[in-house]
Amino acid sequence: MIPLRQFPYQLYLVISEADCNGRNFLHVAEQAILGGVDLIQLREKNCSQEVFLKKALQLRELTEKYAVPLLINDNASVAMQADAAGIHVGNTDTPPTVIREQWQDRTKLVGYSIEYLDQLQNEQVTASDYLGISPVFSTPTKTDTVTEWGLKGIASIRQLTEKPLVAIGNIHAGNAREVIQAGADCIAVVSAICSAHDPQKAAYTLKNELVK
Repeated sequence: MIPLRQFPYQLYLVISEADCNGRNFLHVAEQAILGGVDLIQLREKNCSQEVFLKKALQLRELTEKYAVPLLINDNASVAMQADAAGIHVGNTDTPPTVIREQWQDRTKLVGYSIEYLDQLQNEQVTASDYLGISPVFSTPTKTDTVTEWGLKGIASIRQLTEKPLVAIGNIHAGNAREVIQAGADCIAVVSAICSAHDPQKAAYTLKNELVK
């Protein structure tokens, strides 16, 4: 697993073509990187395996240019074929323990979303490099959630684990700093960058909130 000191990421972009409102997702991703995004996850829920892999390979070519790690959402096959830096899974996806067995390279990141505090005691958390805290605040991009954590939820989780915490869910420049102050190590965003008129400026503004 990746030690906390080796999880230096603060601004994490979750992107799909649909989230980019008709713009080329590679252009949006590049602008986001230029603005300060440290880590990108490709999340494509509604396309074929072939199309997902094609997009992953295109995005990996871009992220390698800027030395930004690429993660794949919930598709171990695409992640492995694209030689991505890692994968992020939720509770209904392939468990981290199984991912570890399939993907023998221990340098690969495995992220895991939690929905209940008692999950912090299970073997899936142990097998993960970082935990996704989702959603911090309710968001239209994720409607199947169990717990809206809020700032108090982040603080509670922080007291129970030393794992890096990635917070996501309606986070923007107006609340990003308080999410970090509550105990998150990193914020992940979708619409705050993908839907922004100027993705580079949006990323830059968010990043500045995190380094104050």
